[in-house]
Order: sequence, then C-alpha cells, then structure tokens
Amino acid sequence: MTFSDEQTRLLKAKLKRRHVKTRTMDGERLSYLEGWHVIAEANRIFGFAQWDRQTLAPHCHWTLQRSGQTVCLYSTRVRVTVRSGDTVTIRDGFGTGLGRSAQPEIAHDVAIKSAETDATKRALATFGNAFGLALYDPEQTHVTRSKKRWRKGTKPELVVVSLSGKECSFTDPLAFSQEVLRQAEEVATIDDLYTLWALNAATMKVLAADPHGGELNQRIISTLKDRARRLTTDKLQSSPVADERHPISDGRPPRSFLLPKEKRIRDRQHLAFVASQPCLICGRRPAQAHHLRFAQSRAMSLKVSDEFTVPLCVTHHDQLHRSGDEPAYWHSQEISNPLEHAAKYWALSHEQNKPSPSQVFNPDTEEEFNEPPLRKPATKIME
Repeated sequence: MTFSDEQTRLLKAKLKRRHVKTRTMDGERLSYLEGWHVIAEANRIFGFAQWDRQTLAPHCHWTLQRSGQTVCLYSTRVRVTVRSGDTVTIRDGFGTGLGRSAQPEIAHDVAIKSAETDATKRALATFGNAFGLALYDPEQTHVTRSKKRWRKGTKPELVVVSLSGKECSFTDPLAFSQEVLRQAEEVATIDDLYTLWALNAATMKVLAADPHGGELNQRIISTLKDRARRLTTDKLQSSPVADERHPISDGRPPRSFLLPKEKRIRDRQHLAFVASQPCLICGRRPAQAHHLRFAQSRAMSLKVSDEFTVPLCVTHHDQLHRSGDEPAYWHSQEISNPLEHAAKYWALSHEQNKPSPSQVFNPDTEEEFNEPPLRKPATKIME
C-alpha cells in the first residue's frame, strides 16, 4: 500500500469550506486554495521530510512595457515527489503567472513565483480533495457545507446585540430586521452606528445566506447607509466652528462653509527613500512604499499623504491589500502602531533631503504618485 490508512483517510476526506477562497474574474466566481495552505497540508499529511518539489524549465512567454511598467508572463512545470516507505510517487503540474511592476526584476520575480505556486497546487491536487481536487467539480460535492447555512424547513435563531451588550433572539427575519433598524435610529453618533453593525455582522451573514433573507439583508444595509449619511450631515451642520465663522444668510450654506480638506503631501523623494528601506515585516529587499490607508479619511480615489508610508516587500504588500482589514493585518504581524514607523521614516528622509520641501497634492494640477500595482491572477481556470 502506497500510503498509510490515516493518510488515505485524510486524502479522501471532504475539503473544509473554511479553507476555500473565492474571487470574481470577468464576471465569473472562481474558487481556489491559497498556495501556503496547500503546502501546509502536504507537510501535515505526508510529513515535512517525506515530500519535495522541483521547479522544471521556467519559461518567459512575453514581456512588454505598459504605462511605465514591465508586464511579463511565465510558465513552469513543478515535479512533486512523495515518499511512503519504499514507494515513491511522482506527480507533475503545469502553471502560469503574471508579473507587473515598475521595476523589471520585480515583475519577473513575481511572475516566476506565481507560476511556481500555480504549478505546485496543480500537481498536489492530483493526490486528493485536501489539495483542491474537489474544487474541479462544479457542484463541489466533496466540499463541506458552511455551518451558517440555513437548513430547509428550519428557522435559525437570529440574535440582535445592542450597544450595551444586551441580546434579543428572534426566529422571524422580519422581526430581527425591525429591531436592528430601531436600534440604529436610536444611536447618536456615527461611531456608535459602526459599533452596532460590528456587533451584529455575524448574524447578518447568516441572514444573507438564506435565499429568502438575502433581499431583507440588502434592505437593512441600505437603511443603515442612509442613517450613516444623516448622522454625518447632522454632525457637519451642528459644528460650532462652522456656525461661528460662516453664518448662513440666505438659507443655504455658502461655499466657505465647507470644511477644510486634509493636506495630502506628495513627495517623490520620500517615496523613493521608503522603497529603498528593508521590508518592515520580514526585512527583505527590494521593497515598495505602502500608504497606510487608515491614516486619513477616504477621498475620491486619492491615496493618503506620502508622510504615512512604510516599506513592504512584494509578498507582504500583496498580502496586506488582499486582507481587506489593514489594522487587523498589522496586529497579526505584531506591529501595534505602523504610524510610528511612518513618522520615523519621514523624519529620516527629510534629514537626508534638506532643504527640498514637500508639496501639497493638487488633483487639478498634478498627477498622484501611484504605488506599483499588485499582481493579479493570471488565468481563469479554477484552481
């Protein structure tokens, strides 16, 4: 027998839904497993010293310059060798990867690594569901179901959590939504509204999973957004600074009533300095200047000021943008306050570059300095 009974059981077991990621490409929803997870599963099932992989003949199919960036496509073949007793099993996989960066060496490096990861996943998928074989089935019958899915003929318990922590349970989705909206109308600040949403976000996902609850869930979200707009408008209109400095004479606020915009400094020399530093997380080079998006309020397609930047390597820069929750990502990397690091780089940069003053970004007269775009999936094939 090639594998032990325990290994065979793990390879035949259903793929757990929580490990499956999804993305949308060209209007089509694709399911896949992340590369690090597939490698971790191989270590768990086969053993750290009982398998290895070999990258064979990587090939660059084309490379071109587009909008000042190098774009290239690579393909490669990866051979996975698994040892079990006296038996050796060899499987090959073929993968492709796209790289894009302002620096040619980074673009080629990203493309090669992406192709290698893609080929590794395809080779390991031939061993069983744990490595993503179940995702090639359109029905995904060998993928476990989400525990939050409603069962036919049953009504789940929907719990509303108030700001004080009090819980109210409902089995009727309509009653649940009415209670959520009632509490939303009672909150006094925008921060309290976001807190209320965070407390009940998990239950909202349960509601959205039901075919009959999805429309109701969207209605709740739309109403909460309207409430957020009203709270923001009320806060601006009640601002004592605005009332004292900009009296309203004709029933309409004059143009000077508008609150001053946050300054968004653009300093190319500082961005180049930050990019020359080692990655803040792993210490690798080269790095890219990452803008801390939570440092300033969101604006119309504008990045935050260049003073709020830290160096990240391509891998961690990509991971951060894919995480969707930047503060949580920094916390997971045990970096409690990246703004302090950004302030340090800003001080060091301007000590070296005196007396070159930074300039405030004006969207009418200047072009914003963009970070190198992150790599995107290269193919439409479900992984």
